Amino acid sequence: MTTVLSSFPQPRPTTNPYIVQLAGALARAEGIEFATFSWRTALTRRVDVFHAHWPEILVGGRTGPKKLARQVLFAAMVLRFRLQGTAIVRTVHNLHLPEGISPVERALLTWFDRWTTHRIVLNECTRLPDHQPRSLVLHGHYRDWFAGRQRRDPVPGRLAFVGMIRRYKGTETLVGAFRALPDPRLSLSVSGQPSNEELAADLRAVAGEDPRVRFRFAFVDDAELVAAVTEAELVVLPYRHMHNSGGVLTALSLDRPVLVPDNEVNRRLAEEVGPGWVHLFQDELDAEDLQRALAAVRADGPVRRAARPDLSRREWSTAGTDHAEAYRRALATARGDAVEETAPEPAASGDRR
Repeated sequence: MTTVLSSFPQPRPTTNPYIVQLAGALARAEGIEFATFSWRTALTRRVDVFHAHWPEILVGGRTGPKKLARQVLFAAMVLRFRLQGTAIVRTVHNLHLPEGISPVERALLTWFDRWTTHRIVLNECTRLPDHQPRSLVLHGHYRDWFAGRQRRDPVPGRLAFVGMIRRYKGTETLVGAFRALPDPRLSLSVSGQPSNEELAADLRAVAGEDPRVRFRFAFVDDAELVAAVTEAELVVLPYRHMHNSGGVLTALSLDRPVLVPDNEVNRRLAEEVGPGWVHLFQDELDAEDLQRALAAVRADGPVRRAARPDLSRREWSTAGTDHAEAYRRALATARGDAVEETAPEPAASGDRR
């Protein structure tokens, strides 16, 4: 039995559904004794594998004393893991360290990354140095998570953005592009908590007095999220940088097409889920991109969109099994055992990923 300690605590009602579903999958996986995070467990209990998701959370804090205490505990934890031979596994949610962190936080995270034994990547396009062992575990879908929620019929002409509102997500660009569309039958719904009031004010300023633009600046619970997504003909996620996005899979899990940046990750996702579900734009989003994608969603061409996107490769039972295998490989590496490394292979053209 492999004992695994995660970097996230016991899930709460506001916890990212990805984490909640992953915790459930790991609790059900054979050969795994899974525990959620506490400093007491990390510093007193012997574990085989420590699995980190966003390690920056463990070295940050709202106040100076709290942040300093976490940093000391973090350093002690990593040293303890090194001494007792614990394998450190990290899911690569982001390719780079967060912006705006202190030099101490940056140094601790760089040190932690240096001692990481194994990495889990969420798609085939994540580029890592050749010497870093890794396993591919696709980001699971949200169909089961939203199964009991009431859906809405799509509102003709409704575009929607749903999720936490951050500068890098390009929401201001979406509002500006939408306003350039003259059709009074169109509408735009933006739902989510802005990172600060300045961003909220900027969005209101871009929207001006356009009655077609509606904001809901607040935490969006599951019922509100399902309503906002399913009322849309098209979900638009104009992120300036998109590598792994739960927002895309949220929309697809609720059977709504999405418009996202044109990059390798999203092109492969479009092939995976089938025609008509993932629409792409290049460079910065503009009104023509919105108009073109909406027309494509409504088109009844020779290649019709299936009733639902194909998310068969993203079952959580598979994710649980794949994580267990990644832990086995990480532990073998930490103990110096021979283990065959197989990096994720690019999907061939037409491959159903």
